[in-house]
Amino acid sequence: MRIARYTTGEDPTFGLVDGAGEKIAEISGDPLYTKIELTGTTTTVDEVRLLAPVIPRSKVIGIGRNYAEHAKEMGNEAPAKPLMFLVPNTAVAGPNDPVVMPPQSTSVHYEGELAVVIGRMCKDISSEEARKVVFGYTCANDVTARDLQRSDGQWSRAKGFDTFCPLGPWIETDLDVSDLRLVTRRDGVVVQDGTTADMIHDVWTLISHASQAFTLLPGDVILTGTPAGVGPVEPGQRVEVEIQDIGTLANTYVRRGPDEG
Repeated sequence: MRIARYTTGEDPTFGLVDGAGEKIAEISGDPLYTKIELTGTTTTVDEVRLLAPVIPRSKVIGIGRNYAEHAKEMGNEAPAKPLMFLVPNTAVAGPNDPVVMPPQSTSVHYEGELAVVIGRMCKDISSEEARKVVFGYTCANDVTARDLQRSDGQWSRAKGFDTFCPLGPWIETDLDVSDLRLVTRRDGVVVQDGTTADMIHDVWTLISHASQAFTLLPGDVILTGTPAGVGPVEPGQRVEVEIQDIGTLANTYVRRGPDEG
């Protein structure tokens, strides 16, 4: 089941997207908290503006260096345990929203990732229990101000600017995530081509590990790490993150000047 969050110019609503990714059947309420019931209203994807499929009420948890080749390309060792960081929910953006490159950074990079959306509150769960707390999966771009990441020594600012966490285009609730192809394109050119099978720590391990530190709440998002091939983006360039059996998340990068707030 694919669940989209969208607007037709009024308040955001949710809907079920068909297998072709073309039609949306509106549902009532927020599916994270209420039973899914169709309203009888249908539309097409082309007629609406897709929004980030979830706005975490609590947190986005990032996982660093979870693909060995990416750790290597960044000059780092692969961590023995998941390396976690927090991203503010104000960083979340939706499909086709501009990624605003801040004046503080001259080196903004894309990082295509699989994102996990938590559906049930949990704490201190095992990896075997982790499957029961997942609501679904979506595409993510863990945008990073690489120069600030290096200079700050920690990653909150480098990954936390507004619009630095695009999510979308929708949530897929029924999916085997053990071996999904992940392809990132910059202006149509493939720059990342990996598979979730290459994760050092699998999705269930990541959920369990995060729950040992934080109470996970419905709507929380876990970014599961990026394959090798990350790189810089220039203003005006468009980045697409495509994940097998989910869809494609696309965003254009724009530069914000120092006098624009």
